[in-house]
Amino acid sequence: MTGWLSVHRGTGPLIVSIPHSGTDIPAEFMDDFRSPALARNDADWFVDRLYDFARALGATIVHSGVSRSVIDLNRDPSGASLYPGQATTGLCPETTFDGEPLYRPGRAPDVAARRTGWFDPYHAALAAEIARLRAGHPAIVLYDAHSIRSHVPRLFDGELPQFNIGTNSGQSCALALAASVRNACTDSVVVDGRFKGGWITRHYGAPQQGIHAIQMELAIRGYADESPWPPRWSAERAAPLQARLHAILSTCIDFAKAQA
Repeated sequence: MTGWLSVHRGTGPLIVSIPHSGTDIPAEFMDDFRSPALARNDADWFVDRLYDFARALGATIVHSGVSRSVIDLNRDPSGASLYPGQATTGLCPETTFDGEPLYRPGRAPDVAARRTGWFDPYHAALAAEIARLRAGHPAIVLYDAHSIRSHVPRLFDGELPQFNIGTNSGQSCALALAASVRNACTDSVVVDGRFKGGWITRHYGAPQQGIHAIQMELAIRGYADESPWPPRWSAERAAPLQARLHAILSTCIDFAKAQA
């Protein structure tokens, strides 16, 4: 662990990437934001806690503690939109998911500096773990773990399904893996719906090279009380969801091992 970046090295053919659960804001940026609360508003709250059981499965876990409002580690570093024509946020978001401005006037972020400070180290760590595990396994699964509020009208209509699987329209992993993960979910599930997978899934997924990347976007209501906001962890809600996620990650491991 190096400050904001944590890497737990497992030996199984599974990496769990957690780029958005952090809420840390470096002191030098604190006065740039309109409010610290607003800057933490869109975190993938408690996702690192939700998937803590993955260690016992032998998974490698790469986790960032820095707020996504400082740098979004799951966006295209070129600045290109992952969802052309749809509302989204960029590498250094200047608005919340609801469209509220994050920064005080004249305090726009230095995107290049933040990329060097956080984006590049996170992806260097992730790439290193992919290479390490791929050298020892015929195939691995990169599971990118996310969550979001159940209702974000600016981003999607109505209530989001509990499980939102992203495979970049079938390009980032084998169809058999996507089907197996879907079958391990509840009925409240969609594949390649509003969330088809971010930069991590799209950039690293290379199933022909034995690297199968899949994104899971969970509705936060499955493990936390969403009202009032920010959410509050609910052990009662989390327990059955964690059992389901245990089955999902086990499915990913079984898939990777079967490729031998």
